[in-house]
Amino acid sequence: MTTMAAMLGALPLAIGFGEGAELRRPLGITIVGGLIVSQLLTLYTTPVVYLYLDRFRLRTRRRLRMHDPHPHPSGVPEAGE
Repeated sequence: MTTMAAMLGALPLAIGFGEGAELRRPLGITIVGGLIVSQLLTLYTTPVVYLYLDRFRLRTRRRLRMHDPHPHPSGVPEAGE
């Protein structure tokens, strides 16, 4: 939502006409392009990072269980474990 508001706010700079527009247009294009690229990177990288962290967590949990010198006496872990 914030990205869209900033992008729409910079749109007049990117498509502006009139006196001095040739100096402001590159700034508007840069702002809009940067917001689009950052939004796409965020939408793709955040889920990937979460997936990698979850896989790492599962892998370390599995290794800890394999190397546990004192397994649970009943063979069944308690609900919180």
